Amino acid sequence: MDIRVRQDLRQVLAPRMIQSMEILQLSITDLQTKIDEALQENPFLELKEKLGEVDEVAPDFNPDAPLKHDETGDLEFNRLEELNRDWDDHFNEEHRGSRASMEEEGDRKLEAMANMPDRAPSLQDYLADQIGELELEEDERRLARHICSFVDRTGYLGARLKVRKGKDREELDEEDKDKPKKKKADDENDEELYSDVFRTVPLSEIASLYDATVTAEDVEDTLVHVVQKLDPPGVAARDLKECLLLQIPPDSPLTEAMRTIVRDHLEDVGANRIPVIQKATRYELSTIQDTIAAIQHLDPKPGLKFSDSGTRYVMPDVVVERADDSDYTVRLTDEWVPRIRVSKRIVDLCKRQDLDESVKEELRKKLQSADWLVKAVEQRRNTLLKVTKAIIDHQRAFLDYGPEHIHPLKMQQIADQVKVHVTTVSRAVDDKWVQTPRGVFPLKRFFGGGKANNQTGEDVAYEVMKQKLLELVSNEDKANPLSDEELVTLLKADGYPVARRTVTKYRKMLNIPSSRQRKDWSLSPTTT
Repeated sequence: MDIRVRQDLRQVLAPRMIQSMEILQLSITDLQTKIDEALQENPFLELKEKLGEVDEVAPDFNPDAPLKHDETGDLEFNRLEELNRDWDDHFNEEHRGSRASMEEEGDRKLEAMANMPDRAPSLQDYLADQIGELELEEDERRLARHICSFVDRTGYLGARLKVRKGKDREELDEEDKDKPKKKKADDENDEELYSDVFRTVPLSEIASLYDATVTAEDVEDTLVHVVQKLDPPGVAARDLKECLLLQIPPDSPLTEAMRTIVRDHLEDVGANRIPVIQKATRYELSTIQDTIAAIQHLDPKPGLKFSDSGTRYVMPDVVVERADDSDYTVRLTDEWVPRIRVSKRIVDLCKRQDLDESVKEELRKKLQSADWLVKAVEQRRNTLLKVTKAIIDHQRAFLDYGPEHIHPLKMQQIADQVKVHVTTVSRAVDDKWVQTPRGVFPLKRFFGGGKANNQTGEDVAYEVMKQKLLELVSNEDKANPLSDEELVTLLKADGYPVARRTVTKYRKMLNIPSSRQRKDWSLSPTTT
């Protein structure tokens, strides 16, 4: 038998510390949901009065102090026993919410329900309703609905698959077959790893899946004469060209030119090869430009207006306002978050001597969980306030003069200032938004690296370099746009040390087209 002594160092997180970190990472809306669920599940939690109620949390609570781990729950019972003695006069009768507080809580929930958006009709529902109103034979109506079932969320006749970049679907399935479902779902949401690939459904496949005998020609006839006539224009197209052709108005002066350019020169339009289009079509330059402008008003994905993934609305967790003395104040937007505390009434019921030990143990766990949640919420408030104030102190120029004056800032700098671990800062700013006089921004927006300016020697944030790039492009000669090499030269002349690949990367991030695509051919001396 071999007995050895081994010394090692391990970091073990107590359940209370884990819960505290999870609460810190929640956004304001997620926190509200978490508290509402806890109020339903944990009998030791109750709402505090909104007005004039004394807080039941221990007066010596220090949000910066290390969190203590209590295995038995005795510390919580002892602490509450002390509170019972200290506040005996205050808690001399059973707590009941006042009529005003109950009405206020009811109003809060009613307002939240009233502000929930109605479910928009889906594209499939919208198409089915139109088919139901058309004068069709029942067989043709059923076939039209069958065809509509193959229309994807963007409005095309087909399906969109998540495919890893550089791999085909078979390789992807073989590689992912052993992955957990959640891991695969998380991977597929990563735009850097996966892209949407559209797969057109052959008409023969649609015909073979119908519950009656039809041919591909029957499907095409119903598709062209019924389904593609439905609203929105361009629906049930098989590719981009067909989608745009279906949307061209028949009575426009540019109808014929639009059809010609969409049918024969769509790639030339994307590459801004205007001379090629002019040479092939013999159209005047002004006609080509007017036609392209009209085409750009068509919808390449007509079904997306019915998609659930519409505009994302965010609720700021923090508000930064300018005070009268030109300083900035920071406050949390947690007015609608339920104020909770440990219920003294339930604690008193749990002190009965006739309770079974197993019941007592379960109650201890519930009490411990309730107390942890109350303190974790309070600690989240304090941490978020301190971190935001530290960020604002560093980025004062951003608020005073605009985004082009942002400074390089690392999370470690904020962690050192507020005396917490850098992971605490990361969790505090994760999925948090701040409302400022300059607009609403994610808190992560204020962090970023930078490089030293070769002229001034000061550190310049990468964001400032992007703003300078935008300025150079907006002021360039549109007849001879600046190439990426020329942009590098101009940036270096201003003291910004960047490489060509960095300029290309920033240009794509800012959705700035290439120099050829930015060229205005109407300003050129020749177009042939």
